[in-house]
This record gives sequence, structure tokens and C-alpha cells, in this order.
Amino acid sequence: MRDDDGRQEPPVNNGLVISGGTHYVGNQAVGRGAQAFSGATSFQQDPGQAARTAELLTLVEELLREHRAALADPEATVRELRRLREELDEEEPQPSVLRRALTRLNDFVQPVAPLVVAVGQLAQSVQALPGP
Repeated sequence: MRDDDGRQEPPVNNGLVISGGTHYVGNQAVGRGAQAFSGATSFQQDPGQAARTAELLTLVEELLREHRAALADPEATVRELRRLREELDEEEPQPSVLRRALTRLNDFVQPVAPLVVAVGQLAQSVQALPGP
């Protein structure tokens, strides 16, 4: 790349090279505008994403009522959805609890295509929330 005077500019290396021995590395950020955070971080809640998640929870509940007979264990499915909703209502939802509830919910709804799609969309929406 050349500057305005036609001189060759030095190449920019946004990479990271670590070699030899054992290295213990904390948070890293590489590249233009990269940022690394350590310790507690907080995020602004996106009301649109939270609303979308709430809509998807309601949709899954409706589909569960509609397709109850096709589920192998409808009671466990309803319990898992309730567990997910309760965790999402917590001040600081635990990502591991959310993942476990979503995985179990997905397993329970497998025989019913509309539920599989709705639970997949719900999982994506939950993952897009700040924190989880």
C-alpha cells in the first residue's frame, strides 16, 4: 500500500504469534477496533429481542397445547418450558440452565415439526439476549 507521497507503507499485521514454552493467556483482542473485557461486564437489554423471546415462548406454549397428543412425554415438555421461562425471568439467568432447558425441550419436541422449528427459533432468540 502506498501513502499520498507514493512511498510504500509498512504492512499491517493484525495477527498474534506466540511461540515456545507454556503460555497462560487471559482475554485477548486482535485486529482493528478489537476489544477484550475482563471481570464483570453488563449489557444494555434490547427490548426488541426480549419481546421476540417472549413471543416465541408463547408460540411454543400454543403449539404444545395443539400437538400435545403427538408428544412422547407432554408433561415433561411443559415442565421444561416452565423451567426455561422461570430462568429467563431471573435477574441474571444462568447460561448453563438455559442451555440445558433448551436442549431438553428440543429433545422432547422432536416428533412434531412445527414445535422443532419454534423451539429452534426460541433457542436462537435466547442466545441473542445479553448475558446468556
